[in-house]
Amino acid sequence: MYRGRLERDLKVWVDKGLVDAPAAAAILSEYDSRPASFSLGRVLAVMAALLVGAAILLFVASNWDQIPRIIRLFGLIALIWAFYLGAAYSFSLRRSILASALLILGTMSFGGAMSLVGQMYNLSGDELTMMIVWFAAASVAAALFRSGGQVALAGFLAWGFCGLYLWEHYDEWYGIMPWAPPVMAAVLIALVRYVDAPASRHLAYLMLVGWLTWIFTQYGGLRAAILFAAAGMIAFLAASLPVSPLTRIARTAGVAPAFYTFLIAAIGFFAIHGEISDGVFENNTWVENKLPLIVLAFATLASALVAIILSGRDNGPVRYLAYVVFAGEIFYLANETVGSIIGTSGFFLICGALVAIAAWLVIRLERRFSHRSGPHSDRQGVQA
Repeated sequence: MYRGRLERDLKVWVDKGLVDAPAAAAILSEYDSRPASFSLGRVLAVMAALLVGAAILLFVASNWDQIPRIIRLFGLIALIWAFYLGAAYSFSLRRSILASALLILGTMSFGGAMSLVGQMYNLSGDELTMMIVWFAAASVAAALFRSGGQVALAGFLAWGFCGLYLWEHYDEWYGIMPWAPPVMAAVLIALVRYVDAPASRHLAYLMLVGWLTWIFTQYGGLRAAILFAAAGMIAFLAASLPVSPLTRIARTAGVAPAFYTFLIAAIGFFAIHGEISDGVFENNTWVENKLPLIVLAFATLASALVAIILSGRDNGPVRYLAYVVFAGEIFYLANETVGSIIGTSGFFLICGALVAIAAWLVIRLERRFSHRSGPHSDRQGVQA
């Protein structure tokens, strides 16, 4: 997709005389020489490694009682070491696909060995602790071998821990285990930067968003919702304001920090809407007092405008999320105020007018962004 757009842009620049034809051909040649970010062979190799690992574990488990205990223990250790040493040897031969597959087999075997050894010796512990140790082993392997596939596997193991916790302790705070997801997310982000595996950072950010949402469900209420929205906006400003010392660090991670922090703020504003609506409905005072609705509407619309102003030009996900928040708040406000006064046809007429106004604003903003994206503005953006 990107190569096609790059080729079209180079053709336009060559026609306008901005780039000569040999330079355009050299740019395309250099891009084609880069290793592909997506490789069907790599994906199939990883899937094969997962299937082989599952087959080995199932075979060992099905014949577990017939194998002497000492042979079980040394066999599991030898299997793990064989996979990891094979991965190291494959990396030395620059066979990265085979090495990644062997690393995944080693990590999968490590997790299965923990479970089987625990059953064999009746070791105390629970599944959550095992998942943490398994995640730690995958993270160490990812750092030692600088493997992007291992970073992704560590991310999915972290998600497995979260799913297991929700399955067993959704409505309770179980010891220190709820603090594991943010720690795992921090480890994943560090691994993403160290190994250069940018796609895996979304696993960490989504896990953080889910963890914060779970925290809100445990301590729900208007104050918690306001704190949720305020924390998201503060984090978004810290990642987007040019004067913020964190902006330069956040920009090295691409569009993700600004997008996910604003997503947290949007979830917080949505939660405030729910808390205010529920409270007013119970007290039967919503019709007489619309001040909370007006204040909340202005705050939500202002957050969307701030997001567009700070990150709208260079961050497409933030821009479109802000459009959704802005349009959704307009519709909600129209439904709560206008919808109770006029009929259905009049309500849709008002909504149509609001959509037309929103479309006009979006078109104006897009044109402004396109005008500002010239060479001079790009140079200013880099300097900022």
